[in-house]
Amino acid sequence: MQGNLLLKIQVDAMFDTLEIPNTLAAGPGPGNTDPQVLASFTRCGVADHMQADVLRGMREAKFMLRELFGTQNTYTFGVGGTGWSGIDCMMSAVLPGDKVVAFVNGTFSGIDDLAIRMRASSRADLAASPDNPKPANVITINVAHGESVTGAVIEAALAEHQPKWAIMTHWETGSGRINDIEGFSRACEQHGVMGLVDAVSSLGVADFAIDDYPGVAAWASCPQKGVLCLPLTYAPVSFTAQYIASLKASGCYSYVHHPILEARHWGIIDGQDSDTAVYHRTHSGYAIAAFHEALRILLNYGRAQKAADYCFYEYVLREAVETMGCKVTSNMSSLVVLNLPADFAGREQELVKRCRAEGFGIWPTLSAPVQIRIGILNQLNNTAITEIISRFGDALEAMGVPLNKAKVMAQLDQRLTIKMAA
Repeated sequence: MQGNLLLKIQVDAMFDTLEIPNTLAAGPGPGNTDPQVLASFTRCGVADHMQADVLRGMREAKFMLRELFGTQNTYTFGVGGTGWSGIDCMMSAVLPGDKVVAFVNGTFSGIDDLAIRMRASSRADLAASPDNPKPANVITINVAHGESVTGAVIEAALAEHQPKWAIMTHWETGSGRINDIEGFSRACEQHGVMGLVDAVSSLGVADFAIDDYPGVAAWASCPQKGVLCLPLTYAPVSFTAQYIASLKASGCYSYVHHPILEARHWGIIDGQDSDTAVYHRTHSGYAIAAFHEALRILLNYGRAQKAADYCFYEYVLREAVETMGCKVTSNMSSLVVLNLPADFAGREQELVKRCRAEGFGIWPTLSAPVQIRIGILNQLNNTAITEIISRFGDALEAMGVPLNKAKVMAQLDQRLTIKMAA
């Protein structure tokens, strides 16, 4: 007993209670979780993973996900974890030796490429380079940082290589570029390829319906960007009947991220919705409650309205930073990727570090050339966008960038006044 007391005293002396302050999340993601979602998380009662209300939440969440994705795919549900969990589940049908074409134009499509190379590698490929295998059956098509993957590039690659699978990121957050999803779907359909799409940054931000892209066999997203839930809740996925048929025919080397087995716990059995859920993993009632509320908020907002608001606020942010002398190279609506004025090139990390130390969470790009990323996830209101622009202007001025901040803010006020009047 005395030893336990002594240990407690030592722990208290060595480790203070962890307190993480609120910051302004103005990067590529995660976004700030809605207070209603946090409230739903905290008021959830203690319940096991097969309790009736937890299962009801899962059933309703899968129906809301179908509406969010714009799909009739029965195999639409959430994978426990972050976006990488959903992507790993989507890749589960890819087997060693499968021929794959992967399109890369930034950090995260690059990680998708690495992950699928690991999936498609033989034992010899992995032994030769365990953490960066280069199997001959995976063809990586590299597009320069800051450029989009075009339909012409996709068509040429699939026509030449005739793979079983192709993978592309819809919105590449690493460089802020939108890739040609129409061209990707069209080329996959024409060449009999099953397309896989990383929609981590576009779902819940852009207004699109996945059923409009029949060449894409599977989609994966994340909870912490457009859905705006806690990062560790559920990664949305959706699989076509073609994908499920391929999986049934060949199987996969996964239990945890097996799409058919995962789906049974969401009441999806043999391609049909069922009132009976079959245990697959331990789901958290807290996470289900938060995820359910985040989807309710998003659908009540309206997919089209949210997409329009992202476009407007990205426009005013883009205009403001360009007036400050920066050059924007991105074309996403939830994120602005920019270069500093020429005289301050090379000081991007310095500026980001200064901002983050002051609770203003902007990000650098994670690959060269280093740029600055300012995001507006869950910041779709005049107060939030004004704070983001004002604080970025202050950071530039502190670095010595000459700018007329009063002019920038007056221009912003004018844009916001016009929106309110409309």
